[in-house]
Amino acid sequence: MTTTAVETRTGSGTVRLPGAWGLGLGRGALEIKQFFRQRDQVVFTFAFPVVFLFLFASIFSDDVKGAGITASQLYVPAMMAAGIMSTSFQSLGISIAIERDEKVLRRLRGTPMPPAAYFLGKIWLVLFTGLLETAILLLVGTSFYDVDLPSDATHWFDLAWIFVLGLTACALLGIAISSVPKSGKSATSVVVLPFLVLQFISGVYIAIDTIPDWMLNIGALFPLKWMCQGLRGVFLPDSARILEQTGSWELGKVALVLGAWCVGGLALCLLTFRWKNRRDG
Repeated sequence: MTTTAVETRTGSGTVRLPGAWGLGLGRGALEIKQFFRQRDQVVFTFAFPVVFLFLFASIFSDDVKGAGITASQLYVPAMMAAGIMSTSFQSLGISIAIERDEKVLRRLRGTPMPPAAYFLGKIWLVLFTGLLETAILLLVGTSFYDVDLPSDATHWFDLAWIFVLGLTACALLGIAISSVPKSGKSATSVVVLPFLVLQFISGVYIAIDTIPDWMLNIGALFPLKWMCQGLRGVFLPDSARILEQTGSWELGKVALVLGAWCVGGLALCLLTFRWKNRRDG
């Protein structure tokens, strides 16, 4: 599907119509504006991981034996990964299902707007909120839990590609899972349950070295575990690698798995996405 502008002739001459990129940018601005108008949603989205970080870092604040870090420092990158998934997978999975149930998607599909513009708008939304969520958690982590900012360009680059690949993979999975709920009312339950389970078996709430290997192996099938691991490699000292399942950050494998989920998530979207509810035919 083309994303370039097209021209059409009217009685007053030739009018250049915006392409999908331009319309997607406009949709993105609209999505962001609508998001911030819902103050309760804004507060819940950005405060949820911060509150959980505060709770877990307060309860588990002792030094981690042999790792050279505190448990509080261990939770910061994990909550950043969960925040990225929350603003992409959870947000899109629920909001698109509700828009489908309220026939918003059906009406948009009946307009001349290219379908790509709708998805580009959603991508701009999750990119903006994901960056803001990550910045907030990074500010909290560096201010209260002695987490250091990356010390060289390599670590900043690692942070950038982990964020981009992780956000993309989770956003595509969110779009794909939005077709699972039968109605907008059931969307929250359908989307939140797998996200919650993944947080427990991917090293977000429980230290990775205390989770049974079989649970870790299940978590390793999904992006969240690898985002947590990659971000720990960015923000924690090398001495903390002993906590990992293989004793290494495995950044190459992190990139491979997240990249594979970007491709697989796109395939799932193309195969499963629907503009109408099942009951609408």
